[in-house]
Amino acid sequence: MAEEQTDVVFSPKLQKAYFEIQKLRLPAARELIDDERTAMPGNPLIAYLDSYADLHYLLIAEDRNRYKTFVQQEDNRLDDVGKLSEKSPYKRLFQADIRLHSAFAKLKFGNEVSGSWEIIKAYRLLEDNRKKFPAFTPTLKSLGLLHVLIGSIPDNYTWIAKILGLRGNIAQGIRELREVAHEEPFFRQEAELIDLLLHAYTLQLSPAQQTRIRQWPAEQPDNLLLHFFATTVLMKENKSDEAAHFLAEAPTGKEYMPFPFLDYLRGEIALQDGDYDASFSHYARFLKQYRGFNYIKDSYFKMFMCRWLAGRDQEAAGYMQKVTQTGSTIVEADQFAERMAKEFTAGSIHASQKVLYKARYATDGGNFQRAFELMKMVSEKSFETTYEKAEYNYRMARILQKSARVNECMPFYERSVALGQSDAGAAGFAASSALQMGYIYQKKADNQKAAAYFRKAMSFKKHEYKNSIDNKARAALTELGQ
Repeated sequence: MAEEQTDVVFSPKLQKAYFEIQKLRLPAARELIDDERTAMPGNPLIAYLDSYADLHYLLIAEDRNRYKTFVQQEDNRLDDVGKLSEKSPYKRLFQADIRLHSAFAKLKFGNEVSGSWEIIKAYRLLEDNRKKFPAFTPTLKSLGLLHVLIGSIPDNYTWIAKILGLRGNIAQGIRELREVAHEEPFFRQEAELIDLLLHAYTLQLSPAQQTRIRQWPAEQPDNLLLHFFATTVLMKENKSDEAAHFLAEAPTGKEYMPFPFLDYLRGEIALQDGDYDASFSHYARFLKQYRGFNYIKDSYFKMFMCRWLAGRDQEAAGYMQKVTQTGSTIVEADQFAERMAKEFTAGSIHASQKVLYKARYATDGGNFQRAFELMKMVSEKSFETTYEKAEYNYRMARILQKSARVNECMPFYERSVALGQSDAGAAGFAASSALQMGYIYQKKADNQKAAAYFRKAMSFKKHEYKNSIDNKARAALTELGQ
């Protein structure tokens, strides 16, 4: 019988290690954990922090060898925290969190079935812990996250959640995370970070949250994760000038884990600014240093764009070949790059589309005036295919919407939806247009029309953005009580 551990020891070194992990100062964190491993080998917090540090490393480095080791170590770590007394509320919390770390790593590495089972097991452990220790708030950190994720499952999968006994509720999940942030100083930052991430990528950020994202890196100048998070969220919000500031301020040094993806982000911002040479160099540097498998196709596609949009068409072509020869198609950006490479080979990418790409990148970066000036040079008639016509209407609508010209954008969105219904190839633009119209009607408090458009967004089949659009539409419908 394994020796029963009475409880977790939150030693000063291990507490510091936990916060170092959240700064991506992984070498520094591992040093602290290893010191404690010698001093207190039976402390279950060590196994928990080992797993937590590995998850951060794997999500960023995408290191397949380390991933294999991580999967093999899971059972030992579960055994280590399993030695905790049944009277300790940390026993099931740590078991659930180690399973969640494993789930997110498995999903990242494309092992969906195994990752999903880990989520189910984690959910059951957390529910059990909630019943046994109702006053133990830290359980809500992970349970709240799962309530939001399960609550935003697209309609066609909700029956699976019901059969497995998984209950999702977005509003409840957010309340639970905020209770942790309010009540638990140790887990406050993690709960707040999860809350912000969920709003940035599945729900929508409030003005207060947008302010918080800007404040945080200033409060913790040595926190690389917060600088990265501020950069990516601001880029998502079409504020690349601001994002570039946080990226430039990001801390570096041997205490931090290598983070080549920051060069990819620099490439994106330069591309949006129309600085094609600088952008090309950043993507090239990213590919040289990176050992992972996501965003490789996308980077080669963007290198093609840097040359093609600069009028260096012959030079550009070679990079499209690399798109098909390397990388994976797990993330939407890589799926899009792969499709564009096939279309390029088939001769379906035309010079007339250059203006659409320039306008798209300018819009992504937040330069709506430049994007509008570019789009004024063309009309729907300038394009040959339904796909291009749908893209023209979607781009025009997006620029007008982002420029606070909401009433003017609606006919363009409507037209894009109509074109997507007549041609499956244009489904991605149609679905994106329907989603945006849903948001517009939601803001106008016309919930009936909003719900109809969110459902319409989910109705489009096979396109690169199906998962993320369905998740957002599902989450919005849940918020509307539908």
